[in-house]
Amino acid sequence: QVQLIQSGGGLVQAGDSLRLSCAVSGGTFVGYALGWFRQTPGKERELLTAISLRGDNTYYADSVKGRFTISRGNAKTAAYLQMNSLKPEDTAVYYCAAKGVLVYDYSRLYTDKGDYVWWGQGTAITVSS
Repeated sequence: QVQLIQSGGGLVQAGDSLRLSCAVSGGTFVGYALGWFRQTPGKERELLTAISLRGDNTYYADSVKGRFTISRGNAKTAAYLQMNSLKPEDTAVYYCAAKGVLVYDYSRLYTDKGDYVWWGQGTAITVSS
């Protein structure tokens, strides 16, 4: 069983920075491609950024490009989301998600929400103006 445990989040002011962490454990895959999503009430969960298992490919949604950075830990079992210049519209519940990777997919990116099988518990972030 794959588990994703998130940490970080909370209440910040506009312009502040925040870092989320996601620790991945369990499972039998070679490794996991990871993504960060967010969701606000009444809206679908949206992909913000994704990173390949090897860490050599990344994707960013236009809404966060230039402000958010995704990275992986050296052991490839953790992912981080560095969020800078936060805006009130970034207020949401943030989720990390994992996709099991096969040997030949080390550099593959997954940008479809349906690709992700395992999800973190969610972390609320509120950005006040």
